[in-house]
Amino acid sequence: MSETDTPEPGTAGQRGAAPSRRALIGWGGAGLALGAVAAGGAVALAKDDDGADHADTSGAVEFHGAHQAGIATPVQDRLHFAAFDVKTADRAEFVQLMKDWTAAARRMTAGQAVGEGAYGGLAEAPPDDTGEALGLPASRLTLTVGFGPSLFDKFGLKDRRPAALVDLPPFPGDNLDRSRTGGDLCVQACADDPQVAVHAIRNLARIGFGKVAIRWSQLGFGKTSSTTPGAQTPRNLFGFKDGTRNIAGTETGRLEKFVWVGDGDGGAKDAWMHGGSYLVARRIRMQIEVWDRTSLQEQEDVFGRDKGEGAPVGKAKEHDEPFLKAMKPDAHVRLAHPDSNNGITILRRGYSFTDGTDGLGRLDAGLFFLAYQRDPRKGFIPLQRRLSAQDALNDYIQHVGSAVFAIPPGVRDAHDWWGRALLSEEA
Repeated sequence: MSETDTPEPGTAGQRGAAPSRRALIGWGGAGLALGAVAAGGAVALAKDDDGADHADTSGAVEFHGAHQAGIATPVQDRLHFAAFDVKTADRAEFVQLMKDWTAAARRMTAGQAVGEGAYGGLAEAPPDDTGEALGLPASRLTLTVGFGPSLFDKFGLKDRRPAALVDLPPFPGDNLDRSRTGGDLCVQACADDPQVAVHAIRNLARIGFGKVAIRWSQLGFGKTSSTTPGAQTPRNLFGFKDGTRNIAGTETGRLEKFVWVGDGDGGAKDAWMHGGSYLVARRIRMQIEVWDRTSLQEQEDVFGRDKGEGAPVGKAKEHDEPFLKAMKPDAHVRLAHPDSNNGITILRRGYSFTDGTDGLGRLDAGLFFLAYQRDPRKGFIPLQRRLSAQDALNDYIQHVGSAVFAIPPGVRDAHDWWGRALLSEEA
């Protein structure tokens, strides 16, 4: 959860097929945030009979660009996130995997099958595509790749590890599950159809068989922040609006300042990251049953906003400028607000999750927190140190999984591929 939320843009490159019934029905929604900011792009809009604007959820998001899609892109409704361990020790084999993944991603984000498709090929060989997305539109699928700190211990990359890609320190209250922490690589698949997102991760894992293996993964629903101006603010699983002051994808100045790695960041060895970003992923368990037995007044005091309108304490409307001193000293909004943290701002794209029960009759549910920033040392780390030590919300949440990744710049054209500036010999 967090007090750095703003609206959402649109995405260029949308193709205009009519939304499928699956895309319109979806899973349901909720949201949560944790001290930050988010961004978007431009999204195609359709008019309903009531005259309201709604995003076209069937189109394709442009794959090529200076930055990877899935960061400043308008936030989709569904997530499948996977962290991978690299199993091959052969650099050339790993480079070829990145090229193969890029080629597959280029096709899937355009709504096309991988390779020769799911049928019609040699009967004696496995098909190139697993087939569960046949007949479904692109659903605004974006695929975003990142490199974890541990990858730089392989393939002679130790001297290319960016200075900003630091291991996250332990924070008070952490109870991290090692099986849900870390990873050499990550792939974030976002779409407006859960089957499209799952299909994407499944096919990349299949292509990588023998070279990489999934270390852990997370499904998410109900985006917990919006990056589209004018969009309704989502609610988290605690029932509160989340993302009121999130960065919009149209705010190019704030993106350059807080999200994208610039020419002056790091030394010459970090030049391959220019145009990229850094991702912190945290699995945050919410104590749903405890929260549901907490009084409304206590809930509102914890957040520093009212539950209905989402207005800050003492204000009437959600987007009214908060008066932080009117809130409890340990209110989440007060502690997470940029004015309380020397202007710290991060771009947030989190999702709610429910993963059954914990064996004791309690929901295993919460927020899968995703935050993009120019430098974790100046973004998430100091912000989380403050929140983990003082935030009243800590009585109701616990961080149980964690990872940090360097997100390289975008794939520029049909000849480019993920990680080329880091991995190619000529680079």
